[in-house]
Amino acid sequence: MNKQLSSLSLLSLLLAGCSMAPDYQAPATGVAPVYATTGAQATPVADLGWRDFFLDESLRSLVAQALAQNHDLIAATANVERARALYRVERADQLPNLAVGASAARARVNEGRPVTANQYQVNAGVTAFELDFFGRVRNLSDAALESYFATAAARETARLALVAEVASAYLTLLADREQLALTERTFNARKESYDLIKLAYDRGVRSLLDLRQAETALETARADQAAFRRQVAQDENALTLLVGAPVTVTPEKVLGEDGTLLVPGLPEGLPSDLLVRRPDIAQAEHNLRAANANIGAARAAFFPRISLTSALGTASTSLSGLFEGGTKVWNVGADASLPIFDFGRNQANLDVAKADRDIAVANYQGAVRTGFREVADALAARSSLDDQVAAQSALVVATRESHDLAKARYDRGVDSYLQVLDAQRNLFAAESGLIALRQQRLINLVTLYKALGGGLSDRPPA
Repeated sequence: MNKQLSSLSLLSLLLAGCSMAPDYQAPATGVAPVYATTGAQATPVADLGWRDFFLDESLRSLVAQALAQNHDLIAATANVERARALYRVERADQLPNLAVGASAARARVNEGRPVTANQYQVNAGVTAFELDFFGRVRNLSDAALESYFATAAARETARLALVAEVASAYLTLLADREQLALTERTFNARKESYDLIKLAYDRGVRSLLDLRQAETALETARADQAAFRRQVAQDENALTLLVGAPVTVTPEKVLGEDGTLLVPGLPEGLPSDLLVRRPDIAQAEHNLRAANANIGAARAAFFPRISLTSALGTASTSLSGLFEGGTKVWNVGADASLPIFDFGRNQANLDVAKADRDIAVANYQGAVRTGFREVADALAARSSLDDQVAAQSALVVATRESHDLAKARYDRGVDSYLQVLDAQRNLFAAESGLIALRQQRLINLVTLYKALGGGLSDRPPA
């Protein structure tokens, strides 16, 4: 009997059904073989760790803290563990469950004269193991596995986004600090001019119009100064939220020249690299594979479901004789069910599975095209921002000379103070614009790094 039960259990393990899932084929993406604005290079950015890409040690420290403490990333990691556990639940249904049971009963039977008897039993066997002839259980397990992979890819997407967000917040803080320093210098310069004009007005040398114009410029600078103080405080709060702990960035930190905070150049790679490098595209593909497997499970629901049970044990009317010779018992059973009238439930479930597959196809194609556009946009901005920074730098030099000339002409009484005000406004706007463009160029580099799938590796810098 032991051999029979072992053979039966082995047979149940060897019975494997066919899969009703459609053959998986990756959808057409419609992306170009090369990016429109540049020639392709072979080195993938995803191989460049964020510790290699970020050259500033303070930024590296903030990113490391965020990866360890950010609440969104902690939640994404917990979701991965949950998806893994759900897959293990589905996978367990592919194997027979062995259970051990024990029972004791006392019954009274009236057959001529009342008889009271005891019944004790101990057994072990396979409980309701489905013979997966049509692949229903296997497809559900495959769908759970792909969902687990998709959740893991979603965590990597969150990780990549967090690295980029911390870097962008850090660069924004440094830029706004430079803007605040600019407004403070502007305020001090205008305060000095106002004091000189006020003194000249009191002596009757300057007009009231000159005084009011200088006062207007001074209060404008004061308002700009207050606005950037608020902005710097909000930048620090945003960085604290991302990192998950209070942060301190030394006042000496500035945007600096190219190559001081970030690697100045990135190889763009090939568009096909995105299909294997970007985790959001991998997530969309795993969701598509899961939807494909769910179609197989929905199709299998139209066919019979056969379950197997078997048990081997011992039974006796007395507890002391439970394990004596001649008390062995066994049973083998099979249960089959075939849907006949379900009022369209199975067909509706199949229609839902097919619709989910169509949605997953569209989401996959959208993820690929979105990724391609993000890279193309960042590449297009890279060269134009370089030109803008160069032009803005030249504009700052020109407006500074114009401001110095206007002030000299006013001091000699050649022009009115209105010319000086215009020159001051133009100089402030030019210098502020240069800071904003340098910030935008660095953030664009971070965006390109993220769009190309960089930010996942955290290996130490070489």
